[in-house]
Amino acid sequence: MKKLLSFGHGYSARALARQLSDDWDIVGTTRSAAKVAGAGVPMRVWPGADLSDDIKSATHLLISSGPGEGGDPVLRDYADLIAEQAGRLTWVGYLSTTGVYGDHAGGWVDETSPLTPSTKRGKMRLQTERAWQAIEGLPLHIFRLAGIYGPGRGPFAKVRNGTARRIIKEGQVFSRIHVEDIAQVLAASIAHPNPGAVYNVCDHDPAPPQDVIAHAAELLGRDVPPDVPFEEAEMTPMARSFYAESKRVSNSRMREELGVELTYPGYRDGLAAMLAEDDGTLPQRDH
Repeated sequence: MKKLLSFGHGYSARALARQLSDDWDIVGTTRSAAKVAGAGVPMRVWPGADLSDDIKSATHLLISSGPGEGGDPVLRDYADLIAEQAGRLTWVGYLSTTGVYGDHAGGWVDETSPLTPSTKRGKMRLQTERAWQAIEGLPLHIFRLAGIYGPGRGPFAKVRNGTARRIIKEGQVFSRIHVEDIAQVLAASIAHPNPGAVYNVCDHDPAPPQDVIAHAAELLGRDVPPDVPFEEAEMTPMARSFYAESKRVSNSRMREELGVELTYPGYRDGLAAMLAEDDGTLPQRDH
């Protein structure tokens, strides 16, 4: 029996769980007892529960939980135990962010590009990547995720209720990835481990954020929301931080080493499928 212990069993991890076959034993963690119901797998409320036995029996670890002010919570609580188990584990996956590359003024980056994050979030992720890489003998795989979207996470609701905005910042471009393609990449890596590997996880079509909003409006048959200059836009500090960095992210290594053919190679494909599912013209996925 293969056992996956999923730290922070949320949106992306649950998508992976749906793709894995029935011969997997999957255990997830959550910080909220309210999120235990409906998870589809046994859940531990952590911090709180003692996960030592789960770590000792796991063959695979997935770390989706993000670092806090005190660093990575998994390493804080279980670094020594995981290090002890390093030679027995088959695969460890850490979900990071393309924010570790920092700002490249809209230029292309790949896994060999300089890591120069300018945001606090990006700096914390880079520190955490290095902390995981420092565990000797760990079969670690790092996945640098672009902006995640998918069912329940897309622009349609805001377009429908009139709150969508096309924020314009000259030269701004983002890369994205559909959650089901994240799951596909993780499953491919689990099937073909390559300890030490780092993969960018994104689609083929980096684009300005206002183009995505405009396309969503067109799909819905709504008026395209008006432009809002970045300097005049009211935004949360978190939202504003995303605009501090602009880059196009290459997914060549992901495709070539893992043989992944994306189900949603661009945001147009992903939005069309989401709308069709939402409108009932495609079968609903088992969420």
